[in-house]
Amino acid sequence: MTLKELKGVIEGLLFAAGDEGLTCKQIAEVMETEEMTIMNILSELMVSYQKKDRGMQLVEVAGTYQLATKREHADYFKRLAYSPTHTGLSQAALETLAIIAYKQPITRIEVEEVRGVKSEKAIQTLVTKLLIKEVGRMDGTGRAILYGTTKEFLDYFGLNTIENLPPLPEAIDELAVEEEADLFFKKFEETLDGVNK
Repeated sequence: MTLKELKGVIEGLLFAAGDEGLTCKQIAEVMETEEMTIMNILSELMVSYQKKDRGMQLVEVAGTYQLATKREHADYFKRLAYSPTHTGLSQAALETLAIIAYKQPITRIEVEEVRGVKSEKAIQTLVTKLLIKEVGRMDGTGRAILYGTTKEFLDYFGLNTIENLPPLPEAIDELAVEEEADLFFKKFEETLDGVNK
């Protein structure tokens, strides 16, 4: 494999690893290459990413390497997040948001118990769109992250407070929470679509 090809594979691995990043040792094991070779390539990539025409940077945090956006581009990312023409929420994200809105503070595991499917990606999307945030940690083993809605959530759905959410039926079950919340968010999505046209 040529040096160029090695760089390409390492970039792909770092992209796939996302926020968790990879250590030099992990990359070397996956690529079955010497750690020193990987370290040299990572150093070259870091220099390459520092050029002004690059939209990403390679950062090292506590021995872990990860791709990240550049700080100087932050204003553009904010505009994207708040853009009314920015893509709407997927069904999975809407379900997850509804559960968090009605049951906050809540952990990812608890959301997944209600939905019956993995919700990590949906939660990540909602955090990126600033609709939910970490509001604390659960007591006990693992200290799982607790999620809650944000001011941006209230703004997005035109609510003054979280108490303005439509009430749920008194004889509540998990399916009823999802269905009621889905109807609520669908109504607001349609309203927003009408306003943005």
